[in-house]
Amino acid sequence: MTNSFKTDSLTLSYGDKIIIDELNMTIPKGEITVFIGGNGCGKSTLLRSMARLLKPKAGAVLLDNIEIEKMATRNVAKKLAILPQSPVAPEGLTVIQLVKQGRYPHQSWLQQWSKRDEEKVFAALKATGVEELKDRLVEELSGGQRQRVWIAMTLAQDTDIILLDEPTTYLDMTHQIEILDLLFELNNTEKRTIIMVLHDLNLACRYAHNIVAVKDKKVYAKGKPEDIINAKLVQDVFQMESKIVSDPLYGTPLCIPYGKGRYILKKEGELYV
Repeated sequence: MTNSFKTDSLTLSYGDKIIIDELNMTIPKGEITVFIGGNGCGKSTLLRSMARLLKPKAGAVLLDNIEIEKMATRNVAKKLAILPQSPVAPEGLTVIQLVKQGRYPHQSWLQQWSKRDEEKVFAALKATGVEELKDRLVEELSGGQRQRVWIAMTLAQDTDIILLDEPTTYLDMTHQIEILDLLFELNNTEKRTIIMVLHDLNLACRYAHNIVAVKDKKVYAKGKPEDIINAKLVQDVFQMESKIVSDPLYGTPLCIPYGKGRYILKKEGELYV
């Protein structure tokens, strides 16, 4: 069982360009944490570093108080799984073949495919609602179906921590909600720690227990959505004027951006065409 996941003075860069500078952050266990911020602010870079896909320039990512860079790849893969943005499966691969790849960290010369592996694969297929698609080619599926299959693969990996980089990208509104509902249920029923990058601030507020807003190489704010999301944060982080109200369905912060459209804002509460 994974107990802690945090960064310690983490500095990330591409060449000489610093992207994240001396970041100290602890991820709450068993909750959903969402990274938000403007394009190019470093949220996806931070997620990749936490999955050991990017080596720090300085500082460290600590998994159970051990520097993740010093851990064996197989041991890391048994503790955390990452779903990158827009993953692509090789041609000719069936759904069940892809999902089975999630069990590879558990294989070795001594530990070959087992009944437990089979059980984890079919449990992942069932949890994501893609059992009936198991013999279909991944390339034949719709965007929403493919994303569910990729999530099934990460579930089959059977880790306490799941990282997802923009899991709703390129999906229509219906499929975005379906994927986020699925992740919410996984967290609710299995207490998995889920860390996501999302662009949609309103969906982030609805689904996250905790939000981390990234700006100028640092964490601008972090906490419960209702505690940190306000017009000033949206202005400072996204450079956008907005009004924050309570979502009429969920009570979470709802960001309404100011802008031009069919209606022109005359003054507060009065609109004319």
